[in-house]
Amino acid sequence: EEEEEEEEEEEEEEKEEEKEEEEEEEEKEEKETTTTTSKTTTKKPTTTPPPAHVGNKPQEQIITVGNDRFPAVIGPAPSQSYKNAQSEERRLFVRKMMKTAWDGYAQHAWGQNELMPISQRGHAASIFGGTAMGATIVDALDTLYIVELNDEFKAGRDWVASSLNFDVSTGVSVFEVTIRFLGGLLTAFAMTGDEVFKTKALDIGRRLLPAFNTGTGIPHAIVNLANGQSHNWGWASGGCSILSELGTMQLEFEMLARVTGEAVYAEKVRKVMNLVVSIPKPSNGMYANYINADNGQWCANDVSVGALGDSFYEYLLKYWLYTGSKEQSGRVPFDEAMKTIREKLTFKSDQSHLQYIAEAHGMGIQHKMGHLACFVAGLFGIASKSAPNDLSQAYMELAAGITNTCHEGYKRSPTGLGPESMYFEGGQEARSDNPGERYYILRPEVVESYFYLWRLTHEQKYRDWAWEAVQAIEKHCRCGVGYCGIRDVQSNPAQQDDVQQSFFLAETMKYLYLIFTEDNVVPLDKWVFN
Repeated sequence: EEEEEEEEEEEEEEKEEEKEEEEEEEEKEEKETTTTTSKTTTKKPTTTPPPAHVGNKPQEQIITVGNDRFPAVIGPAPSQSYKNAQSEERRLFVRKMMKTAWDGYAQHAWGQNELMPISQRGHAASIFGGTAMGATIVDALDTLYIVELNDEFKAGRDWVASSLNFDVSTGVSVFEVTIRFLGGLLTAFAMTGDEVFKTKALDIGRRLLPAFNTGTGIPHAIVNLANGQSHNWGWASGGCSILSELGTMQLEFEMLARVTGEAVYAEKVRKVMNLVVSIPKPSNGMYANYINADNGQWCANDVSVGALGDSFYEYLLKYWLYTGSKEQSGRVPFDEAMKTIREKLTFKSDQSHLQYIAEAHGMGIQHKMGHLACFVAGLFGIASKSAPNDLSQAYMELAAGITNTCHEGYKRSPTGLGPESMYFEGGQEARSDNPGERYYILRPEVVESYFYLWRLTHEQKYRDWAWEAVQAIEKHCRCGVGYCGIRDVQSNPAQQDDVQQSFFLAETMKYLYLIFTEDNVVPLDKWVFN
């Protein structure tokens, strides 16, 4: 036994010596690959560069890859600090939630698209063609990086390098794959400079291109990743293309063109947007939710800033911001679209004067606002920063008013979570009497607006409302080995749905975390959120 102990001690000493030698070698290599200029320190990208630590004083850094220069995830120290003991405690709590969600997925659904936390197995949604493509891994990469779950990020990166395969004969949602896979991969590339992300992004980008082979260049909704055959959803107003889907590819495809030098991606999405904004609008003067991809005719006269329309309006502004244009003319399509929406669809409720944006159906109005539409409050907030003075004030008032309304939808629910739809008619105010519209599936739009309003105003109530949401999610959505949606926000105790959506990690957790960080963590003057 003594001999065995001596041998073990000798082995431990040898391991320690080897570790010290490896650390010295790494230190030497780091010195050789770091170049210092008068303003910035840039490093040649490594396989998985470690995130900057939120707790440390950040240095202004730029990721340089070839001719591309990307801003650091953490910018220079802010002129005004909003960090305190409470915000740090809450930031770390959200980080712990993110780790719980990721660990459950990694242990029980690795490589599958999403996790069923109660059943402890993978979940395959039809938007991914029912094929396991690791949607949660790709979608969550940047959140893992931002919250400094370094080992988890490396595991995700290594899976992307070794196992992410798009050569599958299945029809997938062009929209969902663009925002989750292409967007996720390009963001990870911009944050790290790791070429594996760009290579995979280019692969999926090429497989999405055949969707644009239509009479107008407006993409179909579904494309087969192996053979390029495409078509639209059968339920979408006679097989037409959906406004929110065809208008939510510009950021990702522009970025892909930028990092690969292949202009075709930018050309495809520019053609789509130029066409859509130039087509005469229906009689109500607003963009309809559906358009025919073959002839460019509007298919129906329905209008929504929620489902079917939402992110088209988002990208009208964010594309202008992303391209760095200083010309106000570049944002005219956005401001014109918002003008008609403000004039024709914006109302205040009779009871509490809550501000909301209704939906148009033909020439009629339905006083309904979906959870998805709550994102528009944050969009108005962003728009206010670069608008002329009179318009800036109007946008900011709308931003605050709609954010308050969406908070009321949460506040008035027994679970503290908002329903899929809120009505403002028939005695209903910021709620729904229809049980089929009272589910909550871990959606991010309300906390997204809290995030933007916090960054823009620094009013403490937005951090407080975010913390209310954190507590409600933890209490009612924590389930099995992760987090589940709930079937009815009016029922307490809640009935859980056994699906951990990938966007919970990609968006909901990210926005909640960033609300409790300093403003220089993913600064809004350097980054645009897709």
